[in-house]
Amino acid sequence: MRFTDQISAAQARNQSMLCVGLDPEPSRFPGAWKGDASRIHDFCAAIVEATKDQVIAFKPQIAYFGAHRAEDQLERLMATIRRTAPGIPVILDAKRGDIGSTAEQYAREAFERYQADAVTLSPFMGFDSIEPYMRHDGKGLILLCRTSNPGGSDLQAQVLQGGELLYERIARLAAGEWNRNGQLGLVVGATFPAEIARVRELAPGLPLLIPGVGAQGGDAEATVRAGWRGGAQPAPLIVNSSRAVLYASADDDFASAARKVAIATRQQLQNARPGP
Repeated sequence: MRFTDQISAAQARNQSMLCVGLDPEPSRFPGAWKGDASRIHDFCAAIVEATKDQVIAFKPQIAYFGAHRAEDQLERLMATIRRTAPGIPVILDAKRGDIGSTAEQYAREAFERYQADAVTLSPFMGFDSIEPYMRHDGKGLILLCRTSNPGGSDLQAQVLQGGELLYERIARLAAGEWNRNGQLGLVVGATFPAEIARVRELAPGLPLLIPGVGAQGGDAEATVRAGWRGGAQPAPLIVNSSRAVLYASADDDFASAARKVAIATRQQLQNARPGP
């Protein structure tokens, strides 16, 4: 199944826009696991099991695994998610951005080694940094567009010749000439609701991955109001929360606490929809 179909199906089945980001920090693990990087898979697997019926996607951040020499645990986690949460797509948050044979290898890493359904990419080097990923039929490619960090404005808000902003140009390209196989989505930060609305205007049918809700302070209601498009086939909103879910408790009840936060966040997002 194509990523775009997977994400729409998961949205409908779980009535959810919530994506749980898997950013494991062993120093924050509960109880006897605290500081033990060998428990990364076990910790994330427990979160997956506890929240799988509440989410539209899971999003492991590759740096949190690589920093602890836990790439093998990431491979195991991907297999665990496919087994225990079938039909829930997995977005590998890698933010790759290179060209040629290097991009081909990054694509193999994401889609063959880790078996991800989608990957985040930087479009800074242009279409030829994206094209190698498109050779993997049906996989999702989610391009950085208007990110939630304060420094994002240094480049993304620059005015180009002709008057449009850089992030607007990325959105136009992703919704138009770059989206040759219908594989593209966009990353837009929850801390900029007005920009979410602008990106949705320029790319009405693309999936939007929206980080920044929860610990980063993004307004869930404003995010959904800005990006939601209803109808028979609503364009997916993938609203990510990581730390607020993962570290809802520092005790052995961490998984049940994560579930409670996921349930509340999912409902909060659903309630914010402006229409059917």
